[in-house]
Amino acid sequence: MDDSQPDDEKQRWTEALRRHLKTAKALRQQANQAPAAARKRLLLREWQAARLARSYAGLLASERFGQAAQFFLSDLYGPKDFSSRDEEVERILPLLVSLLPASALQTIALAIEVDALTEQLDAAMVVELERAGTIDCIDEDAYTATYRQVGRRPERERQIVLIRTTGEALERLAKNSLLTTLLKLMRAPAQLAGLGDLHAFLASGFAAFRRMGNAREFLDCIESTERKLFQNMFSDVAKPFAF
Repeated sequence: MDDSQPDDEKQRWTEALRRHLKTAKALRQQANQAPAAARKRLLLREWQAARLARSYAGLLASERFGQAAQFFLSDLYGPKDFSSRDEEVERILPLLVSLLPASALQTIALAIEVDALTEQLDAAMVVELERAGTIDCIDEDAYTATYRQVGRRPERERQIVLIRTTGEALERLAKNSLLTTLLKLMRAPAQLAGLGDLHAFLASGFAAFRRMGNAREFLDCIESTERKLFQNMFSDVAKPFAF
Protein backbone atom coordinates (compact mmCIF):
# COMPACT_ATOMS: atom_id res chain seq x y z
CA MET A 1 0.00 0.00 0.00
CA ASP A 2 1.15 3.53 -0.79
CA ASP A 3 1.98 5.20 2.53
CA SER A 4 1.14 8.59 1.01
CA GLN A 5 -2.52 7.68 0.46
CA PRO A 6 -3.83 8.94 3.86
CA ASP A 7 -1.94 12.22 3.40
CA ASP A 8 -3.30 12.56 -0.14
CA GLU A 9 -6.84 12.05 1.18
CA LYS A 10 -6.29 14.65 3.88
CA GLN A 11 -4.95 17.12 1.35
CA ARG A 12 -7.90 16.56 -0.97
CA TRP A 13 -10.49 17.15 1.74
CA THR A 14 -8.55 20.08 3.17
CA GLU A 15 -8.58 21.79 -0.22
CA ALA A 16 -12.29 21.07 -0.55
CA LEU A 17 -12.90 22.52 2.91
CA ARG A 18 -11.09 25.75 2.06
CA ARG A 19 -12.97 26.09 -1.22
CA HIS A 20 -16.43 25.55 0.25
CA LEU A 21 -15.72 27.75 3.27
CA LYS A 22 -14.74 30.61 0.96
CA THR A 23 -17.88 30.19 -1.15
CA ALA A 24 -20.26 29.99 1.80
CA LYS A 25 -18.64 32.96 3.55
CA ALA A 26 -18.87 35.20 0.47
CA LEU A 27 -22.52 34.32 -0.14
CA ARG A 28 -23.50 34.90 3.49
CA GLN A 29 -21.77 38.27 3.54
CA GLN A 30 -23.62 39.26 0.39
CA ALA A 31 -26.97 38.04 1.75
CA ASN A 32 -26.50 39.84 5.07
CA GLN A 33 -24.94 43.07 3.82
CA ALA A 34 -28.11 45.01 4.64
CA PRO A 35 -30.91 44.38 7.17
CA ALA A 36 -33.51 44.17 4.39
CA ALA A 37 -31.50 41.54 2.51
CA ALA A 38 -30.98 39.50 5.68
CA ARG A 39 -34.71 39.64 6.42
CA LYS A 40 -35.60 38.32 2.96
CA ARG A 41 -33.15 35.45 3.30
CA LEU A 42 -34.65 34.63 6.70
CA LEU A 43 -38.21 34.64 5.31
CA LEU A 44 -37.25 32.05 2.70
CA ARG A 45 -35.38 29.89 5.19
CA GLU A 46 -38.22 29.97 7.70
CA TRP A 47 -40.64 28.79 5.03
CA GLN A 48 -38.27 26.02 3.96
CA ALA A 49 -37.80 24.92 7.58
CA ALA A 50 -41.57 24.63 8.00
CA ARG A 51 -41.78 22.63 4.78
CA LEU A 52 -39.11 20.22 5.96
CA ALA A 53 -40.89 19.77 9.30
CA ARG A 54 -44.10 18.88 7.44
CA SER A 55 -42.37 16.55 4.99
CA TYR A 56 -40.52 14.66 7.73
CA ALA A 57 -43.06 14.77 10.54
CA GLY A 58 -42.99 10.97 10.70
CA LEU A 59 -39.22 10.81 11.12
CA LEU A 60 -39.25 13.59 13.71
CA ALA A 61 -41.86 11.72 15.76
CA SER A 62 -39.98 8.41 15.54
CA GLU A 63 -38.22 7.15 18.67
CA ARG A 64 -35.45 5.67 16.56
CA PHE A 65 -35.06 8.35 13.89
CA GLY A 66 -36.24 11.49 15.69
CA GLN A 67 -32.86 12.69 16.90
CA ALA A 68 -31.21 12.11 13.52
CA ALA A 69 -34.09 13.85 11.74
CA GLN A 70 -33.76 16.86 14.03
CA PHE A 71 -30.02 17.00 13.34
CA PHE A 72 -30.57 16.81 9.58
CA LEU A 73 -33.28 19.46 9.55
CA SER A 74 -31.50 21.92 11.85
CA ASP A 75 -27.75 21.31 11.55
CA LEU A 76 -27.37 20.12 7.97
CA TYR A 77 -30.32 20.88 5.71
CA GLY A 78 -32.22 23.55 7.58
CA PRO A 79 -32.44 27.33 8.04
CA LYS A 80 -29.69 27.75 10.63
CA ASP A 81 -26.96 30.30 9.93
CA PHE A 82 -23.69 28.37 10.06
CA SER A 83 -21.41 31.42 10.08
CA SER A 84 -19.96 30.73 13.54
CA ARG A 85 -19.32 27.05 12.84
CA ASP A 86 -17.61 27.78 9.54
CA GLU A 87 -15.52 30.59 11.05
CA GLU A 88 -14.33 28.17 13.73
CA VAL A 89 -13.37 25.59 11.10
CA GLU A 90 -11.49 28.23 9.11
CA ARG A 91 -9.68 29.50 12.21
CA ILE A 92 -8.36 26.12 13.36
CA LEU A 93 -8.14 24.27 10.05
CA PRO A 94 -4.39 23.48 10.39
CA LEU A 95 -5.06 21.96 13.82
CA LEU A 96 -8.01 19.94 12.49
CA VAL A 97 -5.85 18.59 9.68
CA SER A 98 -3.17 17.48 12.13
CA LEU A 99 -5.58 15.89 14.63
CA LEU A 100 -8.45 14.41 12.62
CA PRO A 101 -8.45 11.45 10.25
CA ALA A 102 -9.31 11.99 6.59
CA SER A 103 -12.79 10.55 7.20
CA ALA A 104 -13.59 13.29 9.73
CA LEU A 105 -12.28 16.01 7.41
CA GLN A 106 -14.43 14.51 4.66
CA THR A 107 -17.55 14.71 6.81
CA ILE A 108 -16.92 18.36 7.70
CA ALA A 109 -16.10 19.22 4.08
CA LEU A 110 -19.30 17.59 2.82
CA ALA A 111 -21.41 19.41 5.41
CA ILE A 112 -19.90 22.75 4.44
CA GLU A 113 -20.41 21.97 0.75
CA VAL A 114 -24.10 21.42 1.53
CA ASP A 115 -24.08 24.80 3.27
CA ALA A 116 -22.34 26.57 0.36
CA LEU A 117 -24.65 25.06 -2.25
CA THR A 118 -27.74 25.88 -0.19
CA GLU A 119 -26.55 29.48 0.12
CA GLN A 120 -26.19 29.69 -3.68
CA LEU A 121 -29.64 28.28 -4.36
CA ASP A 122 -31.30 30.37 -1.66
CA ALA A 123 -29.72 33.55 -3.02
CA ALA A 124 -31.17 32.82 -6.45
CA MET A 125 -34.57 32.05 -4.92
CA VAL A 126 -34.64 35.32 -2.95
CA VAL A 127 -33.90 37.35 -6.09
CA GLU A 128 -36.75 35.70 -8.00
CA LEU A 129 -39.22 35.86 -5.09
CA GLU A 130 -38.50 39.56 -4.74
CA ARG A 131 -38.90 40.12 -8.49
CA ALA A 132 -42.24 38.30 -8.42
CA GLY A 133 -43.40 40.29 -5.40
CA THR A 134 -43.96 37.18 -3.27
CA ILE A 135 -41.06 37.35 -0.82
CA ASP A 136 -43.38 38.52 1.98
CA CYS A 137 -46.12 35.98 1.26
CA ILE A 138 -44.38 32.73 0.36
CA ASP A 139 -46.70 29.76 -0.03
CA GLU A 140 -46.50 26.50 -1.98
CA ASP A 141 -47.62 28.12 -5.23
CA ALA A 142 -45.16 31.01 -4.95
CA TYR A 143 -42.34 28.69 -3.94
CA THR A 144 -43.08 26.29 -6.81
CA ALA A 145 -43.20 29.06 -9.41
CA THR A 146 -39.93 30.50 -8.13
CA TYR A 147 -38.20 27.13 -7.95
CA ARG A 148 -39.13 26.43 -11.57
CA GLN A 149 -38.10 29.90 -12.71
CA VAL A 150 -34.69 29.62 -11.03
CA GLY A 151 -34.12 26.13 -12.44
CA ARG A 152 -30.52 25.06 -11.78
CA ARG A 153 -31.44 21.42 -12.03
CA PRO A 154 -27.86 20.05 -11.78
CA GLU A 155 -27.28 21.97 -8.54
CA ARG A 156 -30.58 20.77 -7.08
CA GLU A 157 -29.68 17.19 -7.89
CA ARG A 158 -26.21 17.67 -6.45
CA GLN A 159 -27.80 18.93 -3.23
CA ILE A 160 -29.76 15.68 -2.85
CA VAL A 161 -26.67 13.58 -3.55
CA LEU A 162 -24.69 15.58 -1.00
CA ILE A 163 -27.30 15.08 1.70
CA ARG A 164 -27.11 11.32 1.22
CA THR A 165 -23.31 11.26 1.00
CA THR A 166 -22.90 13.39 4.11
CA GLY A 167 -25.25 11.13 6.04
CA GLU A 168 -23.32 8.04 4.99
CA ALA A 169 -20.01 9.65 5.95
CA LEU A 170 -21.40 10.65 9.34
CA GLU A 171 -22.73 7.13 9.92
CA ARG A 172 -19.28 5.65 9.30
CA LEU A 173 -17.61 8.23 11.50
CA ALA A 174 -20.06 7.71 14.37
CA LYS A 175 -18.95 4.08 14.60
CA ASN A 176 -15.48 5.24 15.63
CA SER A 177 -15.60 4.86 19.42
CA LEU A 178 -12.28 6.68 19.87
CA LEU A 179 -13.57 9.80 18.12
CA THR A 180 -16.82 9.63 20.08
CA THR A 181 -14.90 9.51 23.37
CA LEU A 182 -12.63 12.34 22.24
CA LEU A 183 -15.63 14.52 21.42
CA LYS A 184 -17.06 13.97 24.91
CA LEU A 185 -13.74 14.88 26.53
CA MET A 186 -13.34 17.98 24.36
CA ARG A 187 -16.70 19.59 25.16
CA ALA A 188 -15.49 21.96 27.89
CA PRO A 189 -12.13 22.79 26.24
CA ALA A 190 -13.93 23.49 22.96
CA GLN A 191 -16.28 25.94 24.66
CA LEU A 192 -13.38 27.73 26.34
CA ALA A 193 -11.50 27.92 23.04
CA GLY A 194 -14.46 29.46 21.21
CA LEU A 195 -15.18 26.29 19.24
CA GLY A 196 -18.60 25.56 20.68
CA ASP A 197 -20.55 25.57 17.41
CA LEU A 198 -18.16 23.20 15.65
CA HIS A 199 -18.11 20.84 18.64
CA ALA A 200 -21.91 20.96 18.94
CA PHE A 201 -22.31 20.12 15.25
CA LEU A 202 -20.03 17.07 15.46
CA ALA A 203 -21.30 15.90 18.85
CA SER A 204 -24.96 16.20 17.82
CA GLY A 205 -24.36 14.29 14.62
CA PHE A 206 -22.41 11.55 16.36
CA ALA A 207 -25.02 11.14 19.10
CA ALA A 208 -27.91 11.07 16.64
CA PHE A 209 -26.36 8.48 14.35
CA ARG A 210 -25.12 6.26 17.16
CA ARG A 211 -28.62 6.23 18.64
CA MET A 212 -30.19 5.40 15.28
CA GLY A 213 -27.86 2.56 14.34
CA ASN A 214 -28.08 1.54 10.69
CA ALA A 215 -28.91 4.71 8.77
CA ARG A 216 -29.99 3.18 5.47
CA GLU A 217 -33.76 3.34 6.07
CA PHE A 218 -33.48 6.91 7.33
CA LEU A 219 -31.36 8.11 4.41
CA ASP A 220 -33.55 6.22 1.92
CA CYS A 221 -36.59 8.09 3.24
CA ILE A 222 -34.96 11.50 2.92
CA GLU A 223 -33.50 10.80 -0.51
CA SER A 224 -36.72 9.35 -1.95
CA THR A 225 -38.79 12.26 -0.58
CA GLU A 226 -36.46 14.92 -1.94
CA ARG A 227 -36.14 13.16 -5.30
CA LYS A 228 -39.91 12.93 -5.65
CA LEU A 229 -40.24 16.64 -4.89
CA PHE A 230 -37.38 17.37 -7.30
CA GLN A 231 -39.12 15.40 -10.07
CA ASN A 232 -42.45 17.10 -9.39
CA MET A 233 -40.85 20.53 -9.42
CA PHE A 234 -39.23 19.96 -12.81
CA SER A 235 -42.43 18.63 -14.39
CA ASP A 236 -45.95 19.95 -14.93
CA VAL A 237 -47.32 18.60 -11.64
CA ALA A 238 -49.78 21.24 -10.39
CA LYS A 239 -49.30 20.45 -6.70
CA PRO A 240 -45.72 19.16 -6.38
CA PHE A 241 -45.84 18.91 -2.58
CA ALA A 242 -48.93 16.64 -2.60
CA PHE A 243 -47.44 13.14 -2.42
